[in-house]
Amino acid sequence: MRAALVAEYRKLVSTRMWWLLLLVLAGYLVFIGIVMAASFVFAPEDPDSGQVTLHGVEAARAIYSVTNGVGYVFPLVIGSLAITGEFRHHTITQTLLVEPRRGVLLGAKLLATVPVGLLYGVVAALAVVGASAPLLAGWGDGAYLTDGSVLTLLALGVLVTALWAMIGVAFGSVVPNQVAAIVVILAFTQFVEPIARLALGSFDGTEGVAKFLPGAAADGVIGSSLFGELGGGAELLSRPVALVVLLAYAAALALIGRFTTLRRDIA
Repeated sequence: MRAALVAEYRKLVSTRMWWLLLLVLAGYLVFIGIVMAASFVFAPEDPDSGQVTLHGVEAARAIYSVTNGVGYVFPLVIGSLAITGEFRHHTITQTLLVEPRRGVLLGAKLLATVPVGLLYGVVAALAVVGASAPLLAGWGDGAYLTDGSVLTLLALGVLVTALWAMIGVAFGSVVPNQVAAIVVILAFTQFVEPIARLALGSFDGTEGVAKFLPGAAADGVIGSSLFGELGGGAELLSRPVALVVLLAYAAALALIGRFTTLRRDIA
């Protein structure tokens, strides 16, 4: 297992894609952080406008939670590339000749993405905080970087980013076609789930379902939600339950991939 883990980690970091996506992630979250902080700090006070304007620690938590709210597409993509790239470049055959135990191979790919996912989480947190904290501290109510709940949110956001990378690997094992996997990830994270969370959270009968969507479960782990802070989402699961749900998504996808894609004969 150790040899397979080292090999998979080296394969992942030997390409340019992981750090190119990391740079795009940082730039994207810097832009989002500045826009959100500016919208909260410089928003005119108009109680009749119907717009939700956050202040204080709620504003800081909402901004810092965008790492999970909108940035989780990047660790999902890099995780999926760890396995879909094997099928696209037809290296899966050689990989299985070196490590014929397919369960071990999949486990090694899952674990190999953890350090990369943690790095993504750290860079994402630094990008958001670095972009938004000066605005919050200079023109708002403060950046709250010494607040315990904010520090916990940031630390758990790093952990969740690593979990997203693992889920990306598991999803890639189910959908080994690289183009299809990326399209599905983009569509789900940027359109399907946000719309589903807003729609399901708008009705009492379906509010409970929204809490179990992947992004909502991740929000439950970090203890904050961009959707919830802005008044458009359902309540969050408790942290332990949310963590179990997120791990269950990874495990379920990995099992499906192991007994479908990785069970078939591969030429």
